[in-house]
Amino acid sequence: MTEEIEKIECLIIGSGPAGYTAAIYAARADLKPVVYTGLKPGGQLTDTTEVDNFPGYPDGTNGPDMMVDMQKQAERFGTDVRFGYATKCEFSKNGAPHRIEIDGTKTVLADTVIISTGASAKWLGLESEERLNGFGVSACAVCDGFFFKGQEVVVVGAGDTAAEEATYLAKLCTKVTMLVRKDAMRASKAMQHRVSKTNNITVMYNSETDEILGEKAVEGVRVRNNVTGTTSEVSCTGFFVAIGHKPNSDLFVDQLDMDEVGYLTTKADSTQTNINGVFAAGDIQDKIYRQAVTAAGSGCMAALEAERYLAELES
Repeated sequence: MTEEIEKIECLIIGSGPAGYTAAIYAARADLKPVVYTGLKPGGQLTDTTEVDNFPGYPDGTNGPDMMVDMQKQAERFGTDVRFGYATKCEFSKNGAPHRIEIDGTKTVLADTVIISTGASAKWLGLESEERLNGFGVSACAVCDGFFFKGQEVVVVGAGDTAAEEATYLAKLCTKVTMLVRKDAMRASKAMQHRVSKTNNITVMYNSETDEILGEKAVEGVRVRNNVTGTTSEVSCTGFFVAIGHKPNSDLFVDQLDMDEVGYLTTKADSTQTNINGVFAAGDIQDKIYRQAVTAAGSGCMAALEAERYLAELES
């Protein structure tokens, strides 16, 4: 039996803001892009109930609706959006085509590949955390902090990310409580000093989240002291998990350059990876900003670079 092989000019792996924006630009450039959505079409934004900081929505929107809008716009220009995910990649160091296995059953040969598989927030694994996600539970202070203006919130984490989230929220909220699992923070000294100098931030050491309280929205947190075993309750309306993100890059290990955490590295001022014709956009290569609008911008960059790359091959 002959293996089914499809040839694609521009393959986009992932369907968040970066992937769909890349698709819009690639389709308008007549690259006939094919998007494989991954197991979670729309990416992280499908877990976001309210989006108030993306340009073009004066009254705000929600994550799932915004991703549907982006998909429709990409399809309007001819993008082929398919449900499925890449299971194996063999990138050609000598240039195109690159061999990508889809769903473990189909093979595509792509002249260019735009990787926009994103990153996944790390969670505590509590049932209440999952149930109240979007109803007071968040993993992004910049995205959702505005909704808790003038309220009391809790931040879980001990690193630079947690310290940055806490100091950002302190400008909006009346009180920020940080829960640190050990007896000291592991954030940089500069960030620790910033936290200690912020009057409305309280740090609770040796503290772990026992339960997030509330049925339909966050009302507080039950905290367990892991030294004494005692529990106490902290009143809050927002619960921010800041224990890090994991880039969805396992598929590309030993083929594409990445940092020690797993974020794909690209050339300066570019989305080009170490393999010609393979580009990375969005949170898979951005560990600093992690915003929908910056992901969309890098998706635009990737599509423009893919177009120029193909033009150079033809010249």
